[in-house]
Amino acid sequence: MTGRERRVPIAGGPSDTRHEEYARRLETHELATWKRLLNVQAPYQWNLRRLHLGTTLDVGCGIGRNLATLGPESVGVDHNASSVETARRRGFVAFTPEEFRTSTYSRRGSFDTLLVSHVLEHLKRDEAQALLGEYVDMIRPNGMLLLITPQEAGFRRDASHRTFMDFATLRDLCHASNAQVERQFSFPLPRQMGHVFFYNEFVVLARLPDSAPRVTPDTD
Repeated sequence: MTGRERRVPIAGGPSDTRHEEYARRLETHELATWKRLLNVQAPYQWNLRRLHLGTTLDVGCGIGRNLATLGPESVGVDHNASSVETARRRGFVAFTPEEFRTSTYSRRGSFDTLLVSHVLEHLKRDEAQALLGEYVDMIRPNGMLLLITPQEAGFRRDASHRTFMDFATLRDLCHASNAQVERQFSFPLPRQMGHVFFYNEFVVLARLPDSAPRVTPDTD
């Protein structure tokens, strides 16, 4: 399977990530009592902490799953207003894209890292590139770009997934943003487990240049 906008069979569920139903689904899954008791997010939280991301702009923050682990001055953005509302209730700083653009946080070079986790698979390839281009200037020179997407089993599980984003596609997106890939790895299990384990992820970490002009994606 390649990342060139190829589709695979997907399970049921809300297909529009802007819809309130999608936000409620996130709450049901992420805040389930058994998940909190077993702390199933612990490996993923550890993974974010060990990467030393600093002050992070979390684009596609949902209800704040990653914001709970990121630095205290990190900020979330999500196009689902219901998710943003829930993230705020949980004590996080979060905005819709329109709110973020007019906020005091929307300043060139004001974050150490741009995190885009479980977002790009909801988009077509050109839409993903445009999304990164919209926010990459918020990251300081020599800052980081961290992209995380589901592997095969996780991709098939969600009706809102549109494009399978593998290592090759994520590297291409980093290069289009003028970022040099430093690390890529499968998490938490080896790559072959992505075919059967829902929660296996592609993780690609790239570094932005010191001062070179950023590449503006061509979305025509």
